[in-house]
Amino acid sequence: MTVTILAPSLTLAPGRHSARHTNDDVQAGDNRPIPRDTYTDGVNPVLETSQWAVKTLNLVALNENGIASAAQYVRAQMRRDSYTPRTWRTHPLHLCPAEPFAWSDPSTRATLDWIFLISSLNFSFWSEREGQRGRYGVAWRAGWDADSETVVHTGYWSLVAAVNRALEEGIPITDPSFYASEARCPDALIEHVFRPAPQCLERIPLLRERIAVLRQNGAILCEKYNSSFYGFLEAFRARHDECGTTLQLVKMVTKSFPSFRDETICEGRRIYLWKRAQILVAETWAAFYPADASFPCASSPHPLFPGPLGASIHELTMFADYRVPQILHHLRILTYSPALTKLLRARIPLAPGAPEEVAIRAASIVAVERVRQEILRLAGEEASDGDGEESGGEGEVSSVLIDFYLWDLAKLVEDSENGVDGAETVPMLPIHRTRSIWY
Repeated sequence: MTVTILAPSLTLAPGRHSARHTNDDVQAGDNRPIPRDTYTDGVNPVLETSQWAVKTLNLVALNENGIASAAQYVRAQMRRDSYTPRTWRTHPLHLCPAEPFAWSDPSTRATLDWIFLISSLNFSFWSEREGQRGRYGVAWRAGWDADSETVVHTGYWSLVAAVNRALEEGIPITDPSFYASEARCPDALIEHVFRPAPQCLERIPLLRERIAVLRQNGAILCEKYNSSFYGFLEAFRARHDECGTTLQLVKMVTKSFPSFRDETICEGRRIYLWKRAQILVAETWAAFYPADASFPCASSPHPLFPGPLGASIHELTMFADYRVPQILHHLRILTYSPALTKLLRARIPLAPGAPEEVAIRAASIVAVERVRQEILRLAGEEASDGDGEESGGEGEVSSVLIDFYLWDLAKLVEDSENGVDGAETVPMLPIHRTRSIWY
């Protein structure tokens, strides 16, 4: 069994940062280059290649009984909580655009650059001190509300809090022309932006790699896209004549930005995982989801995806990280071998590209798609009986929305001994531990 990680190759030298990606140069065991596959519009290589990897590696299994049970639970909870794409805007730390939408509104560009920066750095927040005092965290208010109390944010929210704090302090950290420049934004300033709360015994993981990602992504936006993710979307809209979909935008992101090219080689085949590229596009979709769009049947076009196919958000997969797989196993959706279970309980790190790591991520992608299909089946049965809401349309249940919900659920029960209440579960295992810029 051969699995090769496509390392980011963010080569760092003292006082200088450059990012070089070698994905296109990776070779098979007999020195043949591994080709980049071509997929037609509407076909997501993440799902296609993950299905193949799950079967080939045979280290993680999907539990159909668990999928059926979890689908009922997730659907019921999402309906009870009115969990929709608009829920994204309710998180108190998220920066949201003004409504009604206008391309000319300054908040549109500001939000797009905020989401791009967050997605660029959205990786590796697990702590060696998880569940203990002193883990890395950032002290800032509980939300943008000026009257919010100051709290210590951990995990992913530490990134968001650090960025928001910097903006409030007058540091234009979301401006690509600023963070691309070592003169205007030296390394020491970036380190200051991510300074931990006084009681923390850790610093943010992979700081040097984060700086290199910022330099590279900022340089690409400045050189090609008018110094903004707004400009990148203008190029996307022009390329697709205002008819592009979310999957087409994901593909353009991975083609344009090497640090979003989350891929690996398994048994001589390229496996596409694209966690941060898909979450970049998904959060952009959610942030600008129209207020007058009903759910699950949205009638108003999405302002960023106004074409006849709409956003086609159902073409995206979940975002394969370390937190959602943990809840998928807890909900009996994924089944691990005894050897893998023992490895996770021992908190033994998995190297990027290790067969176990690739299997967990690939199986999570396939599993959430199966949950989506089961939820749609349940909705279809209700509709045929005359008891349910219509399904379909732009806002139909997607792996994206299921991932958003499962991630929120996982964070909610992160420190709970009992895990999720009201669902069939197995004991919660520790997350798999891999240090990587990909997730």
